[in-house]
Amino acid sequence: MTTFERYLSVWVAVSIVVGIALGQFAPGIFEVLAEIEFAKVNLVVGILIWVMVYPMMISVDFASISRVKDQPRGLFITLVVNWLIKPFSMAALGVLFFNVVFQDYIPPEDAEGYIAGLILLGAAPCTAMVFVWAQLTKGDPNYTLIQVSVNDVIMVFAYAPIVAMLLGVTDIPVPWDTLVLSVVLYVVVPLIAGIITRRGLQAGDGGLEAIDAFTARLKPLSSAGLLAMVVLLFGFQGGVILDQPLVIALIAVPLIIQSYGIFIIAYGAAFGMRVPFKVAAPCALIGTSNFFELAVAVAISLYGLNSGAALATVVGVLVEVPVMLSLVAFANKTQHWFDRRAIQH
Repeated sequence: MTTFERYLSVWVAVSIVVGIALGQFAPGIFEVLAEIEFAKVNLVVGILIWVMVYPMMISVDFASISRVKDQPRGLFITLVVNWLIKPFSMAALGVLFFNVVFQDYIPPEDAEGYIAGLILLGAAPCTAMVFVWAQLTKGDPNYTLIQVSVNDVIMVFAYAPIVAMLLGVTDIPVPWDTLVLSVVLYVVVPLIAGIITRRGLQAGDGGLEAIDAFTARLKPLSSAGLLAMVVLLFGFQGGVILDQPLVIALIAVPLIIQSYGIFIIAYGAAFGMRVPFKVAAPCALIGTSNFFELAVAVAISLYGLNSGAALATVVGVLVEVPVMLSLVAFANKTQHWFDRRAIQH
């Protein structure tokens, strides 16, 4: 894990401060950027999302999907958590906290946006950071690659229907055309571009080393894209945050509860099903992590740069790294549980 990745939450926090300051003292910049649109898609946002997502898609190896039978229990647990539990528990927590627990602190119209943002996060599993979490627990890299590849394939077909269903259940309007367009622009097209790039690199003399070297060169651009997106979002959201400084903390509460709860479910299931630690740890961490880059992109496309949904997804970026690092530490401290169980078995 690089120093930048370890302190990602710090850089995000700095970018938030910069964004709010620019939004207050140079609002004209953001007004101009907001008007750069084509077919209802903000081109600046589109470029930044592509810079973030494209390097991840190069890591997807469809050849690895044929090896799913090697670790069926770990894969089963993560798929159940990612697609049958997490989207629905996130929606439920959003409704509980923003419509009930925090109703005295958050206006109903804002609550609707925050719930939508949480739904977009909960339905978007896995990020490139998953490879970092797996490495920190000495997880099986082959399993991690298989899981990410399988999830990306499922996401192409399942993300839009699940999001639409949950938004509908929570009485939030569903702009189907924009939702489908977002999935095509930010999942399908980058995925195809990643596959073409990967095959081109593999066809050369470098093989997998060429792929790793290429993605390593792109990583700083991807990180810069994320921070630029945070600056942009908080440039628009600065006024709301200054008027309601507690809003960030309130949005973080259900996100943190969701993360720890999902990890407990996945890690406990892996322990109960006697999954080896080198698979159990990345299995639980993959189930917990969110594809926040996609969630941010879709939130902006559906609801706009200055929406509550976009703000909620960025808070997801802010809390993900410290929460995931705490879970990595917990997994490493409890590895002996799995080792002892394997010996007894």
